[in-house]
Amino acid sequence: MTTDERLAILAHELRSPVAALDALAAAARQAPGTGLTHIVGLATTAGSDIERLLSDLDAVSLRLEEVELGALVDSLAQPGVTCISESARVVCDPTRIRQALANLVANSLRHGTAVMVTAGRRGDRIVIAVTDDGPGVPAGMDVFARGVSGVGSSGYGLWLAREIAEAHGGTLTLEAASPGGATFTLEVPSQPVVSD
Repeated sequence: MTTDERLAILAHELRSPVAALDALAAAARQAPGTGLTHIVGLATTAGSDIERLLSDLDAVSLRLEEVELGALVDSLAQPGVTCISESARVVCDPTRIRQALANLVANSLRHGTAVMVTAGRRGDRIVIAVTDDGPGVPAGMDVFARGVSGVGSSGYGLWLAREIAEAHGGTLTLEAASPGGATFTLEVPSQPVVSD
């Protein structure tokens, strides 16, 4: 990966956590004292994610830890996005999974008005689906190719989300709905095998 590509990816990836911090600050101003601890926790997580993105030279390096699936999914909640998750423990890199999911949600919001994020366990895998009500995907378009872009997009988000899924030993797939809409499904092992 060239330096220019790395910088383009970094610039793309910083948009979501910075937007999240802005939204959290607005929420804290509107509801002082009410749920403030939760909001501050989300802001702290977003700040840590930004620090990691700036300091890590490898766009898909992993730092595995055990986390609660619901907390990962709940961090995506915002106007237009509904999140539903089973309670489950998963071993993953939470920064990278949030990064992948934030890209999927941003893409869905760019093309639709309502997004549903659902997450749960299927056997030994964790399955997270991001569904939107947009116009769907043009036939034959490889949305996961690096640099493939729709209006207002750099073309790195979906490619990077798939790279993150695969780094975890998982997959990211797209299912177009009829007459419109799309569902991106991220599946990762709940206990990935780490190779030396």
